[in-house]
Amino acid sequence: MPSKAEKLLKRMRVSKSGWKSKDLVTLYLGFGFIISHGSNHDTVKHPDFLDVLALRDTLPRHVEELAKGYINDAIKRIELLQKLQEERGKEDE
Repeated sequence: MPSKAEKLLKRMRVSKSGWKSKDLVTLYLGFGFIISHGSNHDTVKHPDFLDVLALRDTLPRHVEELAKGYINDAIKRIELLQKLQEERGKEDE
């Protein structure tokens, strides 16, 4: 059964508009990312791939609705994470 984050990712792939920062936080946390809170923005990174800059993001907390670019970037980031995890799994075999 797909997780809440997987369902959210699927819906984001269909529609890039109408999402809020809390939706991306839910998505990132569901895929194992950690969130650091700053004054106006949150920083997102994955603990298993701290050296991979492409798996880092900055999310604004002061906007009502996120621009589509944030959603596109998040989808690409999750896909990269899944690819890296798959590659790591093959190395461990």
